Order: sequence, then structure tokens, then C-alpha cells
Amino acid sequence: MGRAELRQRRISTDKLLADVLQEVRDSAPGRVIDWEIETLPDVFADQALLRQVWVNLLSNAVKYTSRRENTHIKIGYRSTETEWEFYVQDNGAGFDMQYADKLFGVFQRLHRADEFEGTGIGLANVRRIISRHGGRTWAEATIDEGAMFHFTLPREAS
Repeated sequence: MGRAELRQRRISTDKLLADVLQEVRDSAPGRVIDWEIETLPDVFADQALLRQVWVNLLSNAVKYTSRRENTHIKIGYRSTETEWEFYVQDNGAGFDMQYADKLFGVFQRLHRADEFEGTGIGLANVRRIISRHGGRTWAEATIDEGAMFHFTLPREAS
């Protein structure tokens, strides 16, 4: 992921997201999830790497809402003159913002492994991929009310 040359091209975020959503839905049989998804803009990115970003973010949203009777996950974006800001918002476990700086570190977890399984590398991969594309990553949350993960991509090829 860190050494290979980026193979950037214009891609349909909606089409990419539809493929990822199918995979994520298949990994959570029996779950009823209310998905709220905006129509997203096309971007200039490495499709395989951007796919991994979406897989990690959506898989986390599904995982951390697993204890909710009514799961709601929202996917959307905002636009500025220079970048696209995408977000994934859920109504799951959330986390204490005092530890937000740890989230994107390798093997950093804010929940016990017996609460939610995982390796602790997904968000580190997200940050690395987005950084390689010239973008930024961050998160906001409230304990037991959910989280919102953001990433940006330049509007033009970098």
C-alpha cells in the first residue's frame, strides 16, 4: 500500500460505493440497517485503494452499531473549492473524543477486543491511503451516541 505507485483515474464514487455496500451487507446477514446515502461526486483516485477506505469505514460503522436495535448509517459529502469531504456517520458505540488522536494509529483501539473484534489497523490504513492521495482524515464522536468519520480528496488530480 505504501510503495506502489498510485493508479489514479476518474472513478464513480457511487458505483464503487454500491459494490462495497453489497460486500458489507453480505458480511452482516440478518442485520437491519437504515442506510441514508447521498449521491456522491466522481473523484480522481486509485480505485483499489479508495475501495479499501470505504470497506474499512463502512465495516466499522456496521461493527460498532451491532448492539443497536435500530441502526442508522449515513454516507454523504461536502464540497469546497479545492476538495471533496466525505463522511460516514453512525449511531453506534461512539468513543471519548479525548482519545481521538489514537484512532488512526496502528493497533490502536478505543474499545476492548471482547466488545468489538478487529486488528486495530483499519483506520491506520484509511489515513495512509487518504494521505497518499493528498487528503486528510479525522473523526468526531460521542460515547454511546455514534461516530462520524471524515476524509477528503483533492477535487483535481494531485
